[in-house]
Amino acid sequence: MNPLFPSTVTTATRQEHSLARSTPERAAADALLHGVMRRQRLQDFLFHKITLFFALSVLLVLAGIIVSLIIGAIPAFAEFGPAFVTTVEWDPVNDQYGALIAIAGTLSTSFIALLLAFPISFGIALFLTEICPASLRRPLGTAVELLAGVPSIIYGMWGLFVFAPLFADYAQPALSATLGQLPGIGALFRGPMMGIGILTAGLILAVMIIPFISSVMRDVFEIVPAVLKESAYGLGCTKWEVVRQIVLPYTKTGVVGGVMLGLGRALGETMAVTFVIGNAHKLSWSLFAAGNSIASTLANEFAEAESKLHVSSLFALGLILFVITFIVLSAAKLMLAGLSRREGAKS
Repeated sequence: MNPLFPSTVTTATRQEHSLARSTPERAAADALLHGVMRRQRLQDFLFHKITLFFALSVLLVLAGIIVSLIIGAIPAFAEFGPAFVTTVEWDPVNDQYGALIAIAGTLSTSFIALLLAFPISFGIALFLTEICPASLRRPLGTAVELLAGVPSIIYGMWGLFVFAPLFADYAQPALSATLGQLPGIGALFRGPMMGIGILTAGLILAVMIIPFISSVMRDVFEIVPAVLKESAYGLGCTKWEVVRQIVLPYTKTGVVGGVMLGLGRALGETMAVTFVIGNAHKLSWSLFAAGNSIASTLANEFAEAESKLHVSSLFALGLILFVITFIVLSAAKLMLAGLSRREGAKS
């Protein structure tokens, strides 16, 4: 120790001893921090790989479905060729099959359902978000959402035993006496008034998809910023002008998504359509006539198909339904992309 500077030397010595004592503690802290960081990196790695596996599993399942449909449909397309899509005949006795009747029934019933369900769903969503009193908004919204949970077979039974008799006694005669007398479209509303057929199936599908479309529309309408609507009302806009100029442009992606969700449900619906479409392999211009759809044909005949060609033809129908759904969804995506490009050009 230097006697000339005792305090300075004592302080330096204490710092050295303190540093020496803290070195093991600091090393332990560094090791602990390193362990925590390594554990976090491992958790991030595992989380990334697990979520990647979940995402890829969807693609793998989809690819498996497509491959199985293609393999199952090969004998039918090898036997009938592209004419399978345009052939009307469906004769399991003579092993002659064509998909045109089922394709026409699927497209016509889905188009009727969407034509009726879209404006009704739009009106329901608009009323619940913009017009409905606050005291009724939750009960009515819950009631609409509960309809989406009703099993399809219940809709089919209701359609067959309740709706079809009333439709045959009252609606079909009225349609035949009015729209059936018009030139051109009159042929669509003439024919046997049995209560079941293409039009009945389309109406039942419309009832089924209304809850889906209206629920999605309601949700997307509610995310519109209140300041935008309040500003429009402050400028003197009416409710319809606010909806047309503010709400719809802001939510068009969600609206199209809801419509596509409903259309997908309509294209693939099985049990309800099977109950009320008539299940007849006939092609007619009349919407009153019985028909068939791809889903109802699969439901009715898959369990009873015996010949290899019959089974393959049913697989081919499933593949065609998949292609139709894919084309519809792709068209919706392209439409949305076109709308986005036009908006970008305007801005």
